[in-house]
Amino acid sequence: MQAEVKDLLQAGQELTDAALERLLPPETQVPTSIHKAMRHSTFAGGKRLRPVLCMEAARMVRGNGVLPEGVEELGAAIEMLHTYSLIHDDLPALDNDDLRRGKPTCHVVFGEAIAILAGDALQTQAYQVLARLRCPAPSVVEIIRHISEATGTVEGMIGGQVLDLEGEGSRPTAELVDAIHRAKTGALIRVSVVTGGIYAGATKEDVDRLTEFGRKAGLAFQIVDDILDVTQNSEQLGKTAGKDLASDKATWPAVFGIDASRKEANRLIQQAFAALAPYGPAAEGLKSVAAYLVERTY
Repeated sequence: MQAEVKDLLQAGQELTDAALERLLPPETQVPTSIHKAMRHSTFAGGKRLRPVLCMEAARMVRGNGVLPEGVEELGAAIEMLHTYSLIHDDLPALDNDDLRRGKPTCHVVFGEAIAILAGDALQTQAYQVLARLRCPAPSVVEIIRHISEATGTVEGMIGGQVLDLEGEGSRPTAELVDAIHRAKTGALIRVSVVTGGIYAGATKEDVDRLTEFGRKAGLAFQIVDDILDVTQNSEQLGKTAGKDLASDKATWPAVFGIDASRKEANRLIQQAFAALAPYGPAAEGLKSVAAYLVERTY
């Protein structure tokens, strides 16, 4: 990883973590069990890629190289939603995993009941944060609309999870894999950049470009995630390797093979970059994070 990208990611992670620390209830707040569980999963070592994408999109749209004040709280809310999805995804009723980000999953440490409620609570907390964002009220409403759609059942995260769950054990098709990836993972990545732009005052043209960028980058990210599941070990990934194959998941490599999957991820990221051409040098930060999505090895 280039030093500039590493510094950008680290700065974004630190800004997000500081916001999460401030916005989540402390472990000492009654009922302590739920708040400990929420923090266990939230601070388990995530790279904060979605908040960083959100903030870099805002920086690009603002155009002066400076992050809009308070945008890290939008990023933190998105990270809460992402963490809630991971907690539920790891439950025995879904992917049944006991390792996430290199640490025991929430239900392993706190039990299934508290893990379910911790996921629910993070989702609720995220919308409390979104309602208090420091941008014009119409923008707040638009941000909440986009995020609720991206996490919902129609081409959103929950809908993608259902398709993934129901597709286990059946022969995967290109159409099914594409639908799962665009909804289960891609939708939250797409909405991260779109809402970051809206926070910074994006025009309709900006939103259209960010939507195109987010769709391509989000799909590329999940293709690479599929590849890593079959090429890296659990220690490298921070989660149980080989789960997709063991569960007969519908993945890109299962349909197209590893080499073709790598080529497709690279093609998609180049198409994503093309959507940002009108922004010139202002897009370099966002593009560098997107490049990292497909170049990462864990």
